[in-house]
Amino acid sequence: MTDGKEKHYAKKHQPGAEVDPKIEAALRAAVSGGQLPCAVAFKMASELKVQPKEVGLAADLLQIRIVKCQLGLFGYHPEKRIVKPAEHVPENLEKGIQEKLENGRLPCEGAWGIAKHLAIPKMGVSSACEALGIKISSCQLGAF
Repeated sequence: MTDGKEKHYAKKHQPGAEVDPKIEAALRAAVSGGQLPCAVAFKMASELKVQPKEVGLAADLLQIRIVKCQLGLFGYHPEKRIVKPAEHVPENLEKGIQEKLENGRLPCEGAWGIAKHLAIPKMGVSSACEALGIKISSCQLGAF
């Protein structure tokens, strides 16, 4: 499941961490070229009734690269990230972001919650964060 590039994803986890066999089977069926899009990982977690972080752990242990972050933060080619700063951040969006900050950063899950609450695209939240100089942290899949 490698693409020839040096992989290091499993090194983020404790020695002895194991892959759940049902997640491994689903990953092996879904992966193309050693890569797994974020949206596919979340769909898989929902279908398997597991937390996204469990799919992320399994992907790491199997050296599968998570790509196409739904917030536009990583996994795109040729640019690694595609999110751009918003030209204008509505007051309600900025307030929502400020309310969810943890140690000055917006957790990924918080960004998704804001997007759902305000009925806007997820990348709209990350774009606002870019404009406000706020970093997004704690990827739900464990990618960052």
